[in-house]
Amino acid sequence: MGTLVDNKGHILIDTLYDEVAPLTLEEEELYKPITFDTAAYCSEAGVQSTIQSEKDQILMHRWRYPSLSLHGIQGAFDGCGCKTVIPRHVIGKFSIRIVPNMKISTVEKLVENHVQKIMKERNSPNKVSVKLEHGGDYWIADPNNPQYLAARKATVAVHGIEPDLTREGGSIPITLTFQEQTGKNVLLLPIGASDDGAHSQNEKFDISNYMNGMKVMSVYFQELAKL
Repeated sequence: MGTLVDNKGHILIDTLYDEVAPLTLEEEELYKPITFDTAAYCSEAGVQSTIQSEKDQILMHRWRYPSLSLHGIQGAFDGCGCKTVIPRHVIGKFSIRIVPNMKISTVEKLVENHVQKIMKERNSPNKVSVKLEHGGDYWIADPNNPQYLAARKATVAVHGIEPDLTREGGSIPITLTFQEQTGKNVLLLPIGASDDGAHSQNEKFDISNYMNGMKVMSVYFQELAKL
């Protein structure tokens, strides 16, 4: 698992980046007006510094490039004390964010090739297998679509500020399903706060955001009707 990513967050699996959509000048411009406090981000994450130094690079690695996260080792001793028994069977778990224009089937094969290559290089006598538990295709929308223009106007009307156009590395597979089945553009309109702690034990949702969210939705429908 230590061979999967380097100290800059770059995934070390051969040719993984070949299918990643290249960064365009138009897209690059979207990151410049976004307000981002690096010090506050580090404080919230509990770290002293970020891997990348520039704001644009930090945001791109959070949003538009594939990332690899190690999130589980099952079977090894993890209790208190210094037990030295070597387990017979261990499972390592990690995930890779799929971004435009990556294909899950290609990534799955590249991951398997990488693991087998490392095992061969180390002349390991152990057996290894790679299994994809589940995967979801990427989804991205055009921020200049009429729906997004209406949403941006609604946000300004309610909050008095132009919204940032952001990407997220979350997994909402139903979004792509809606778009494919309806043949229509889909809008994700967030109304929560950045510190809501989605999916965590202390997840919250402020009443003020709930009230303003209803206002945004109301104005959004009005603006959409005008367009």
